[in-house]
Formats: sequence, structure tokens, C-alpha cells
Amino acid sequence: MTDDSNDHGKNDNAGDRQEVQRRGVRRTVAVLVVAVLVVMGLQVYKVTRDPPLDREALREAGTMVFEQPRRISAFELVDHRGQPFTQNNLQEHWTLAFFGFTHCPDICPMAMADLSRMMEQLPPALAKQTQVLLVTLDPARDTPEVLAEYVPYFHDDFIGVTGEFLTIKRFANQVNVAFAKVTQGNDYTVDHSGHVVLFNPRGDYHAFFRPPLDPVKLGEHYQTIVNAFTF
Repeated sequence: MTDDSNDHGKNDNAGDRQEVQRRGVRRTVAVLVVAVLVVMGLQVYKVTRDPPLDREALREAGTMVFEQPRRISAFELVDHRGQPFTQNNLQEHWTLAFFGFTHCPDICPMAMADLSRMMEQLPPALAKQTQVLLVTLDPARDTPEVLAEYVPYFHDDFIGVTGEFLTIKRFANQVNVAFAKVTQGNDYTVDHSGHVVLFNPRGDYHAFFRPPLDPVKLGEHYQTIVNAFTF
């Protein structure tokens, strides 16, 4: 009887050791499976994530993206609805701004039309995060009432901005927009830069798009910039 009991005890101990070993093997296998899944997930993310922003390629295609976005100083203007428009209106969304004037015969209406076509091609979610401005360089003639008739013609959501000449000039200088009044007989026009300025959701001067503008290329470049942005 004593020998049989010892045999049973040995068998029980051996069974316990085997069970412990089996549990250890299962834990090891589980850890290895998790590790493999993590590695696979990282590889998939590496392949499918948005590619890093290639500033040089964008520059060659006419889009300049600053490595360090530029802070804009405070300003007080007014929109085409008669509401105040300040640097705070540039925050919490992306802003594409064109500096022109309503009496412009060709460049300005073409640029506004191109921006309208670009907006139509954007994904709806991005379009909702985007505002488009026409900042007048001719505030003497471009009152809020004049802008209210002109700007919505291109898109219902576009915003016209006007105000004091010196305030507009300081604002334009900060985003590298050059302009000058040119007399033509008893009338005048305004010569000005033709690029589109991009402000990021912090309200900083983030990039600009050189003319000539192509709605498809403009939209593609804009989405590339947005996808690479970290708020």
C-alpha cells in the first residue's frame, strides 16, 4: 500500500509539472502572437499612412510650405456682412486667402473661380474645415456692400474682407503680398501679387500657392499639407 501511494504521489507531481509546463508554453505562444501582430500592425501603418511632406517637390510645383509657420500680428477688419474680422477669425480652421479687388478685370475673378472649383473637389469633411477669403486691396471702392454683391457670386460661403487701407497694407505685407495703385487717366487700377495664402488652424501663415492656379493641383497640394499638419 505504501508503494502504491508513493507511485500515485509521483504521478500527481509529474502531472502538475506537465500542466505548469503547458501553461508556460501557452503563455509564451500568446506573447509571441501578440508581438507578431504588433510588428505586422506597425508595418501596415508604415505602408498605409500619409507620406511625409516633401516640401521640395511642392516648391518645384509652385507651392511653398514654411518649415516654421509665421505668426500674424493683430488686425481689425470687417467682412462683407459688416461683421468684425480679426486674426481670431483665422483660427480653428484652414483659410485660403486671395488678395485682390472687385474692379480687377481678369486675374482676380479667375483666381476666385479656381478656388471655387477647388472647393467643389475637396472631400466634404475638409471643405467644412476650410474658409476662403477675398481680401480687398482697394478698400476705397470695395465696401462691405460691394463685396456682398461680388464674393457670393463665386461661392456662397466665400468671405469678402475690407477695412482701413493701412491695416490691409500691414496685413498684406506680412504674407508677402505686394501691391500698388496705378493711375489710368481719370481712373486707377491696382497691380498686385497673384498667389493664394494659406493660414493653418492656429492662424499662422503656413504656405502659399503661386500662380497660375490649377484647381486640381491646388486641391491636391492643399490636402497634402493638411494631412501632414499636427495641431
